[in-house]
Amino acid sequence: MAEEIKNAVEQETVEENIGDQLRIRREKLAALCAAGQNPFEKVKYDFDTYTADIHADFEGYEDKNVRIAGRIMSRRDMGKANFIDVMDGKGRIQCYVRINDVGEETFEQFKKWDIGDIIGVSGKVFRTRRGEVSVHAESLELLAKSLLPLPEKFHGLKDTDTRYRQRYVDLIVNPEVKDTFVKRSRILTEIRHYLDSKGFLEVDTPILTPFEIGASARPFVTHHNTLDMDMYLRIETELYLKRLIVGGMDRVYEVGRIFRNEGMDTKHNPEFTSIELYQAFTDYKGMMDLVEDLYKYLAEKICGSLTIPYQGHEINMGSWERLTMVEAVRKYAGVDYNDWATDEDARAAAKAMHVEVPANATKGTVLVEFFDAYVEEKLIQPTFIYDYPVENSPLAKRKPSDAAFTERFEYFINATEFGNAFSELNDPIDQKERFERQVAAKRAEDPNTTARVDDDYITALEYGLAPTGGLGFGVDRLVMLLTDSDSIRDVLLFPTMKPLD
Repeated sequence: MAEEIKNAVEQETVEENIGDQLRIRREKLAALCAAGQNPFEKVKYDFDTYTADIHADFEGYEDKNVRIAGRIMSRRDMGKANFIDVMDGKGRIQCYVRINDVGEETFEQFKKWDIGDIIGVSGKVFRTRRGEVSVHAESLELLAKSLLPLPEKFHGLKDTDTRYRQRYVDLIVNPEVKDTFVKRSRILTEIRHYLDSKGFLEVDTPILTPFEIGASARPFVTHHNTLDMDMYLRIETELYLKRLIVGGMDRVYEVGRIFRNEGMDTKHNPEFTSIELYQAFTDYKGMMDLVEDLYKYLAEKICGSLTIPYQGHEINMGSWERLTMVEAVRKYAGVDYNDWATDEDARAAAKAMHVEVPANATKGTVLVEFFDAYVEEKLIQPTFIYDYPVENSPLAKRKPSDAAFTERFEYFINATEFGNAFSELNDPIDQKERFERQVAAKRAEDPNTTARVDDDYITALEYGLAPTGGLGFGVDRLVMLLTDSDSIRDVLLFPTMKPLD
């Protein structure tokens, strides 16, 4: 209780200090406006150099005039001379500001500027006696006034909830956060480069769909006023992309925003980014080869090595194990699917191993439950798990050698599923039957659902879908992996948050 009271008092003190600073800064702004110097009226500043460029090539910039623009991050007052740190979009640099160089009037105005104010500086590049690369200011200009103080220098912005809600402050005071998002952008660039080099074409498909499909994910619903109809934010891009394969676009992919009205945790956000790609005339093993090659490529390009650190593990992206689901359950649970003659045998095995399954569970359903209970947590190094039971793979082609299984795989790293792929089902009769069972199951679970079969997709299949391999993977989880980030919120600029009120 004493600790709670102490924290509450400290919070009140912080809020009082912020209130005082806000009042003082507004008074400064009012004084500037009264003097005809409203900083918010500035429309541009012609800077010509980034701070990072100066640091990278000091010899090339030494004694040269530069114009930089950025935010004041610190000040060291030495009377008639000040040192300030200015941060721009690529880094920060020290600036030496002296009354004799900028003039008495400008210097007096400068002394009233605050940490967080955005300024322009023109001057010469030099190195101080202590060896620090700096800009010797010859002129200064206030470009925008900061009315709120930045978090205290030594403690910074540490509270994760506040960091996610106020990402703009997080980016200012925690430089490593910006590095994560720069790397995210690079990852997407490299993925596009890789796929484009393999002959894939990037396309866009609808985000708003006219009805809810039977898939298990729960959609967000909106209403179109002109058409007077409910519409649904997409939960996948798959069915539209495969329509394009039917249309003769043999290799397509989409970097797509996906929306699912479901729970949130460190691996899930209601809106996220996925990449789905489809390639005609290949199968799920062709997709395996593509995944392995792509992830090796990204590890080298982004991390500079095939061995990358992730949450206390060294992940070897150069070595991928491949196991069928039956083999994986046998290896990690000591249970063999092939020993089950009937569904009842499978349910009995689950009961003996304390694995919960539905009362009417089939052999395939039990196998998946064993995988979830015993296998997934063991898959730290990159692993493909393939040949999934048909019960949980409504869009995958059945294995010609065993109709109880499908040509499907998922791949796992650090006990987390990173992607999903199929030899795509192209039999319209089989597909329609699976869709109907899927919709019936959803209606049994929720009598109010509006889910229905996508008849137009069935029509597309009736025109003929070539044998096709398809793959989908989450960009956010991939960025987490390549930036060693613990939570999906660390790799989303503006994650979904519960309102403070």
